[in-house]
Amino acid sequence: MNIEQFTEMLAANGIALSSRQLNQYETYYSTLVEWNEKMNLTAITDKEDVYLKHFYDSITAAFYFNFNQPLKVCDVGAGAGFPSIPIKIAFPDLHITIVDSLNKRIGFLEYLAKALELENVRFIHDRAETFGQNKEYRESFDVVTARAVARLSVLSELCLPLAKTGGMFVAMKGASAKEELDAGKKAITVLGGKLVDSHTFTLPEEESERNILIIKKEKSTPKKYPRKPGTPNKTPIE
Repeated sequence: MNIEQFTEMLAANGIALSSRQLNQYETYYSTLVEWNEKMNLTAITDKEDVYLKHFYDSITAAFYFNFNQPLKVCDVGAGAGFPSIPIKIAFPDLHITIVDSLNKRIGFLEYLAKALELENVRFIHDRAETFGQNKEYRESFDVVTARAVARLSVLSELCLPLAKTGGMFVAMKGASAKEELDAGKKAITVLGGKLVDSHTFTLPEEESERNILIIKKEKSTPKKYPRKPGTPNKTPIE
């Protein structure tokens, strides 16, 4: 996907980008490739692939959920900043918090935020399990996002405790979404969530399946969740 196609396909979905925003995506790409030589951020480095599989793919969440408002968003396990930084560039009024367990990646994100001149972003080095028990952050976010972090039964335990009651958990999934949803239904309910919408589409050009699952936090998460680091992955709520 070249820059023209990227711009046109976003415009077709109601997202118009300014020249400043397009420059920010260009800076994002060059910074990602530069840092990727020093540390493993992504296996995808070809420019057209980065625009399609990282930038465009991240922003597809905004085709189905309204990010065009000053929401407090937490991105769990964002790695090199996906999906929240591409979304933040497109919707500058968002307040973004990224939590990631690897300090090197936090260093990259801090450098990136300066290079992109982003405001209202913060990066926290922590495990999602301990972060979700931190009273400062627990149940404080309007929206929690995650992309390709863990299967849904595990991911719900990492993300739903961070969403405030009435808030949303937007999970970005591939072709296994239906199976993950079937296996994760109990976890979603136990943690106070309810699936309110799901959207299936194919990523252009490579034609791979994508799913956006929108889960509403209907009631407070029981205090024992999330459990200790590693436990959700070893023994998911099922």
